[in-house]
Amino acid sequence: MTYCTAEQAKSYLGITTTTDDVLIWSLIEAAQASIDLHTHRTFEASADTERTFDAVADVHGAVLDLDKDLCAITSITNGDGTTVTAAQYVTEPRNGTPYNAIKIRSDADIVWTYTDYHEDAITIDGRWAYSTTAPDDIGFICQRYVAWLYRQRENRTGDDDRTIIAGNATLLPSTIPADIQAALRPYVRRL
Repeated sequence: MTYCTAEQAKSYLGITTTTDDVLIWSLIEAAQASIDLHTHRTFEASADTERTFDAVADVHGAVLDLDKDLCAITSITNGDGTTVTAAQYVTEPRNGTPYNAIKIRSDADIVWTYTDYHEDAITIDGRWAYSTTAPDDIGFICQRYVAWLYRQRENRTGDDDRTIIAGNATLLPSTIPADIQAALRPYVRRL
């Protein structure tokens, strides 16, 4: 999935033809990748994926620290192969996503553990992203970014701040526009 569609980007640009559709799709991919890189996160996940965690290095007491945003949990398998049920844990934060940690409840009779080796012992299957679909403002930021990239291809005043498309490669300017950076600032994930 993408943060915005070609139709949305074309509407933002005032384009009614299909002449540049391939270019628009390529710019959407470039804008989305740049947004993710700038914010250190992915904003949507349409399918579950598994990630593994170290039962020693990633665990602090009852808390398992996550290295990526998690917006939906399908299953958790402890390092000893047992399932950690939803009744046995709480998420951090508790009342919203994305989650950045999973804590064993104080009334649960389990701990984070492992059997043979602690590396990659704990497995979480879920949606590893900020949300299952990109927030509306991220979609709009993506449209704005695509428009900027699209207009940069015709910038003849200098090559330092314009996008260059050579063959299958898109070379982006060293910085994104200030208004896009400002709009993304609240979404930057602290590492």
